[in-house]
Amino acid sequence: MKKLDLFVLKSFLGPFIMTLLIVLFVLLMQFLWLYIDELVGKGLGLGVILEFLGWGSATLFPLALPLATLLASIMTMGSFGENNELLAMKAAGIPLLRILAPLIVLSGVISVAAFFASNNLIPVAYEKIYSLRDDIGKTREEIKIPTGVFYNGIDGYTLRVVERDENNVMHNVMVYDHSKNNGNISVTVADSGIINMSSDKTCLTFTLYNGTNYEETNTKQKRDTTLALQKVDFTMQEIVIPLSNYAFKKSDGSKFSNEVMTKGLAQLRIDRDSLEQKKEKQLDQLTKRATYSEHMPNMSQIIAAKSDSTKFKGNLNIDSLFTWKDLEQECEVYRAAAEKADQQLTQVQYFPVELNQVAYPLRRTIQESFRKFTLSIACLIFFFIGAPLGAIIRKGGLGTPVIVSMLFFVVYWVVDISGKKLANDGAITPFLGAFISTFVLMPIGAFLTWQSTKDSALFNADAYVSFFKNLFSKARWRAAGKLIKTRFLNK
Repeated sequence: MKKLDLFVLKSFLGPFIMTLLIVLFVLLMQFLWLYIDELVGKGLGLGVILEFLGWGSATLFPLALPLATLLASIMTMGSFGENNELLAMKAAGIPLLRILAPLIVLSGVISVAAFFASNNLIPVAYEKIYSLRDDIGKTREEIKIPTGVFYNGIDGYTLRVVERDENNVMHNVMVYDHSKNNGNISVTVADSGIINMSSDKTCLTFTLYNGTNYEETNTKQKRDTTLALQKVDFTMQEIVIPLSNYAFKKSDGSKFSNEVMTKGLAQLRIDRDSLEQKKEKQLDQLTKRATYSEHMPNMSQIIAAKSDSTKFKGNLNIDSLFTWKDLEQECEVYRAAAEKADQQLTQVQYFPVELNQVAYPLRRTIQESFRKFTLSIACLIFFFIGAPLGAIIRKGGLGTPVIVSMLFFVVYWVVDISGKKLANDGAITPFLGAFISTFVLMPIGAFLTWQSTKDSALFNADAYVSFFKNLFSKARWRAAGKLIKTRFLNK
């Protein structure tokens, strides 16, 4: 490898790694903000939260990798132009494409790595995220008993605490035991108390001091209407309450393996074949239901006669069918025919809904198969947008490159999301929905690359200022006026 190639690669790798980490961090903060309500108040350990964020960051690679490639390429080539290094290379007779050659090879490697990440890493990450979200959702929030109100957040019990001091000791405590589902037959009143939860969050212990336990021990029968009340005073009493779903329990993530986002390319192809067969069967069933309907019983005879020539007895005189005994019979026949036609139309109107139950998963599967390649193509296209832009703009750092790259990335993101939604809804084909962002950005990349090889001043503000100054200069207008006057007089 030549020293020039090594120098260009080193200049690119630093900004690429830095921007990738920055973009991942920013997107991860947005991801955390999106799911913060599901994480707070569950008493989750640091390991669970870090695992959740780790798999979440893996799902953000489709957004982070193209943006990092775009930013790094603009920063690298812009820095070369700003420091006159690009000018020195061109002065030495090295064309721009030769300067970009090692970066093109590196962007190809990044694209291949992006494909394997999209096909192998991201499906596993989505499966883990779905599983963790389900487990976290089943975990109940931590017990926080407020003061001055009746709290029923514990199954089978209702509590009321008047006040709580700085040592977390509760005063004037009332505990209603509803675990027997027989009303308020057991009430405990205490002067003070302390609440403790076991380390595994399977039980809750109330330690009550200086109180009384009231419990109705009646066994009320039809003939026995006596009500017995048992009163027990105590100096200290412990009430142990079993808990469920307060501790985080990690389940098997394979229960979400049927989701589209958790499958690789090979599994998606298998699902596509099975869904296409299922769709064909559904179409055949709907066709039969539309043809051999109870509302149109003679349609099957017409189709059978058409398909089997031996059953065809000749042309039928349609006019002979429209002979009626009287006007009342004619009206009755037309009314019955209209009712059957309306009933058949109502049934057929639900056919698209039934077909969509199979067609929608099929469209998602096909589109996701194509989207396994869009991440790789996006990284490559963004390089051919960013590198020529940097060579034209000739500005390094995180100022102008960030602004320009964000504009292109927003266009890519909006077009990509819109295409995905339209394809899922069936408005466009899954292929077009997956690659519409590629079709939009590829001409831009080709145009910018062509302009950069010509040393174009496409983004040079001084060139535009000079152009408009010349356009609106007084001398230019005077010369044009004299020319027009001379031609007019000659005529």
